[in-house]
Amino acid sequence: MILWVALLMMSQSCLNGAAAENMGLERIETCSTKCSQGLQCKTKPDYLFHPMCQNPPAGLNTSSVFHNISISTVMRCEGKQMCSLRLRIKTRLQLTESIHGVSICTVTAGMMANCRIYSFTKASRARKSGLQVEVENDCTDISLKQHVQVIVKTSPSYCGITWTSTYDAPGCINEDLRRHVPECITGRLSYEVNLEKKELNVSVTDMLEDHNYHLRLCLNNFICAGTGTNTLLKKEAPVKTAILPFSRPLPCLCIEGWSSVIDATRVQVCPFKDRLEELWLGITFDPLEEALSWEPTCPVAAVVALCQKREEGSICVDLPHSSQNVSRKKITFTKVDPHPQLCMKFTAGFKSWIRCPFVDRIFQAWEVAVTRPQEHEEVKVLSQITATLSVGLCAKSAASPVCQTNETHFVHVEKHKSVVLNLTMEELCKVNACLQIKRLDVKYAVTVMHCFAQCDQLPPAISHVTKQATWDLTWILVFAGVCISAIVIVTLVLHVMLTVYWRRKQKENGSYCTSEKQTGKDNRLIFDVACRFNENHPKPKPDFCVVSLP
Repeated sequence: MILWVALLMMSQSCLNGAAAENMGLERIETCSTKCSQGLQCKTKPDYLFHPMCQNPPAGLNTSSVFHNISISTVMRCEGKQMCSLRLRIKTRLQLTESIHGVSICTVTAGMMANCRIYSFTKASRARKSGLQVEVENDCTDISLKQHVQVIVKTSPSYCGITWTSTYDAPGCINEDLRRHVPECITGRLSYEVNLEKKELNVSVTDMLEDHNYHLRLCLNNFICAGTGTNTLLKKEAPVKTAILPFSRPLPCLCIEGWSSVIDATRVQVCPFKDRLEELWLGITFDPLEEALSWEPTCPVAAVVALCQKREEGSICVDLPHSSQNVSRKKITFTKVDPHPQLCMKFTAGFKSWIRCPFVDRIFQAWEVAVTRPQEHEEVKVLSQITATLSVGLCAKSAASPVCQTNETHFVHVEKHKSVVLNLTMEELCKVNACLQIKRLDVKYAVTVMHCFAQCDQLPPAISHVTKQATWDLTWILVFAGVCISAIVIVTLVLHVMLTVYWRRKQKENGSYCTSEKQTGKDNRLIFDVACRFNENHPKPKPDFCVVSLP
């Protein structure tokens, strides 16, 4: 039961606090001093430093003179957007014949004290003696967020009867002040984002009347540093809109607006505050120093670590002792092996992002290659720099998916050189046999698993014979094709040469008879005969005849 009562009291307190925050300040037309009914008050200036205090008269209880003194803020308005703040001090005290009035002083930093005496007439004091009376004044000017010290004393001033407290005036977070106090009127910004054109269409409402308005884009880092885009909206314009171009949708890129008055309060809206992924760009690598660096464009609380991305998925395993906290300063990882599997992991809150700067292999320092110079395969390590590597031969088993390393060797490779690993074909072509290679002469390096998938299930000797036989058969077929093509070409050439020779011989040794046409009864040509006769023969006989059909 007690717990339920406590919860109800807490919830009621929260509701009252929320209502007080949203509730507007009380308006007054003119400042005034009010005293309890029947108590006549007169006001006159006073001084902070009074003469020496007097000893209180006998019978005056010094601890029960002042009761429930309250301090609050009210607004005095001369127009919709022309309101100012006033300090209201309400004093309750136990009036006696020896107390003639109340002295109230307000003290602010850098300003002179403002003191006034509120004295009671003798007749009204006599009527109210022994009663609790109230004095209220709201004529003290106060500025936004001003820190005020309030000192209340009796008049005359009795020793030991003083009430002192401090008060902080409200700031522009109050909605009522943002609408009616000129120093708090910033205007309301609304926007539409066009990511394709990289533009922000900004509209301004509720701005300070009869004043121009400034808009710009800025990067918020303690102060909002301008990006070069600044627009002035004229007070005469019926619609206050502007288009602001941007280059990147950074989370600290904000729209800032303010009225054209001295020391104007500015309002900021950040359209891309949740796009943290835009920060994980700009990773740089110095190949001479082997240094990997990144600098945040916006302030961000994040943890940056190096990790190794597995080939079989999107998992990136952190490298030992590589985590660094970052907020604003540039971070650098020195002596880094620029391998495609080495990545940077950015963690902010409960989300992580992976960026792999070496995936394009531009800076890859070394690699493993399998060559076949003669009748056997060789495994080489090719390096663009001078490096020291550890090379281990391991095998996976059905019992354990983790590759178990049997032995490890250390290999030193000179710049632009290669080293042949001392591994036999039988070792390389074992089932699930792999090489585990890691660079040792740097601080941060990944362990690369290189498996030989090109090895088949046949024994090395049989595989070699089969491949050699296939190779020989290919050469035989190519050679046979070349020979056949040569024979065909030679035959054609000889045929042409013999034809030319035979025709020349005919022209030198003989002639052709006149051709004879045979026709039928209807005078249609049936065939044509041409014969060649040998003139050297005693009885001329035709050597041959040619019959041509129509």
